[in-house]
Amino acid sequence: MDNLYYKVKLYLEANSKTESEFSNIKLRNDGSGDYIHTWNVSGVAKPTDSQLNALATNATKEYNNVGVRATRKEAYGDIGEQLDEIYKDIDAWKARIKKIKDDNPKE
Repeated sequence: MDNLYYKVKLYLEANSKTESEFSNIKLRNDGSGDYIHTWNVSGVAKPTDSQLNALATNATKEYNNVGVRATRKEAYGDIGEQLDEIYKDIDAWKARIKKIKDDNPKE
């Protein structure tokens, strides 16, 4: 269902719609595969299998990137800790730049 979700998402975006339209779409799996059960998107026709299949490569990328973003988010850690790291690194950076400027003054 995930890949169909991303195919539909890309199809909506290509037709100037947003992910908010998913409230008007119902995806299902009947055991033989995923399909669009309900499509009530104003101004956009339900996509054909051919149209959706044309989006398969980019949908797979989207699906994989969601996993990458989740992994990165977890690895980044708490925002407070990140800000603390930046604060500490900025002081070290300032000291290093000052030393370089002091060692190499302008004339």
